[in-house]
Amino acid sequence: MSRAPERDPVIVVGSGIAGSLLALEAAEHGPVVVVSEGSLGDGSTRRAQGGIAAAIDPRDSIADHVRDTLAAGAGLCDEDAVRLICREGPAQVMALLARGVRFDRGEGRLRLAREGAHSAARVVHAGGDATGAHIVAALSAALRRDPRIEVHEDERALEVLVADGAVAGLRTVTTGGRERVRAARAVALAAGGMGQLYSRTTNPLGATADGPALAARAGAALADLELVQFHPTALAVGTGPLALVSEAVRGEGGILRDAAGRRFMPDEHPMAELGPRDVVARAIARHAAEGGADVTIDLRHLDPDEVHARFPTVAALCAEHGLDLARDLVPVTPAAHYGIGGALTDMAGRTTLPGLFAVGECAATGAHGANRLASNGLLEAAVLATAAARVLGEPAAAWPAGPLSPTVAVAPPRPRGADPAVRAALQDAMWRGVGVERDDAGLRVAADALAALPEGTDPATDNLLLVGRLAAAAAALRTESRGAHFRSDHPAPDPRQARRIAWVGGLPVALPPATARRDRALALEAA
Repeated sequence: MSRAPERDPVIVVGSGIAGSLLALEAAEHGPVVVVSEGSLGDGSTRRAQGGIAAAIDPRDSIADHVRDTLAAGAGLCDEDAVRLICREGPAQVMALLARGVRFDRGEGRLRLAREGAHSAARVVHAGGDATGAHIVAALSAALRRDPRIEVHEDERALEVLVADGAVAGLRTVTTGGRERVRAARAVALAAGGMGQLYSRTTNPLGATADGPALAARAGAALADLELVQFHPTALAVGTGPLALVSEAVRGEGGILRDAAGRRFMPDEHPMAELGPRDVVARAIARHAAEGGADVTIDLRHLDPDEVHARFPTVAALCAEHGLDLARDLVPVTPAAHYGIGGALTDMAGRTTLPGLFAVGECAATGAHGANRLASNGLLEAAVLATAAARVLGEPAAAWPAGPLSPTVAVAPPRPRGADPAVRAALQDAMWRGVGVERDDAGLRVAADALAALPEGTDPATDNLLLVGRLAAAAAALRTESRGAHFRSDHPAPDPRQARRIAWVGGLPVALPPATARRDRALALEAA
């Protein structure tokens, strides 16, 4: 396939907040095709409860939002990326309002919630705890109305096609088994996360690491794959994906209690239940193991009517299992929630492969560092999508040079047929060895188990296997504890390892610190 001319469309893979915003804004500059594995908007964004972080309150500031993000990121944040997303936060909220997202209001202004590790109430939400559902409803309706955008649902991306060292198109397959090849002037991956790497996850069934795997096989670099954020409080009943008990439940006063009924978080962190997610997740896992029973979250001291009004989604999920969120002790467990790693990009979503963009959870920008601050995920997705659309609207120009070059594209394995046993073995190995707490012995066992699993069962499992193997290798390389990555055999951070790990053609590369990149750029500019 020859390289795509300018008249070919931009193809967007995914239809959550990142893919939808990118498609809507890129359509201002030319034709767009959206490929969605399921129904439009049926992904991780729809399940997001908390909201979007933005320094809107006059008593808050962008500087404080930056400071909280850097603190949560534990020394691995790209400060330029952090400053960009925090600065753009208020504008992104206003833009979503203009697109029909009805964020909750009170007393004539947007209602703001406080979540874990935030120093102020700065999280806008919609429908109480149904923010993501409100966002995708508005954006999906806009996609369907736009005549410049061609939408294809129930279609899976199989391969990013490359010609002459740049993106040329995309190969897909429908649920009915029909394969299709489309030429493209650019492909934007917005395929969501990698939460299905784990047996305990809050992620939907489609979170199968498609974005990073497609990027890697096309020759683009990945990064930060060892950094997986485990949400502290998934509902510890039912089968996966586990229902999420939003961070905001603790923000509104929810108390965590061990099997003996004792509140333990004040002894674990100065911010108690509102401490960083990794700290709270490890504390819950440890106290559950010590007590021989799940930790519970307690809202019985709050007004029941207010609890049900503020958290209708969580209350309904609890009710499905015979629990009353306001009157019962609700069992919770850590679960895989957000993949910080993905395709390595700049803050316009550009990967190391010309013509290939990645936005949303499948991108690794450095903005989250080693641990995502609550509700910064939707914010980063919106900022990145807007910036990528702006680049796509510019006249064709040379792809910016970076420290890493693309490798030769590799075709995915030809599938033989789904094998649930392979997927289950993969998820079990990741949860046991590359989960909330890690050590050398467990990582070796996980790596051996993943290496023994066969490729070529089905595309989703192959994608998980590719990314899972790299994630286990990355976790073994980082012999320290930092942010979401905790090694019980190396429980302290090592200043010498305060660098991001990239993967090019399956081989690790230590990225220079963000400060070093900025200093070098300033020196070149001065020269």
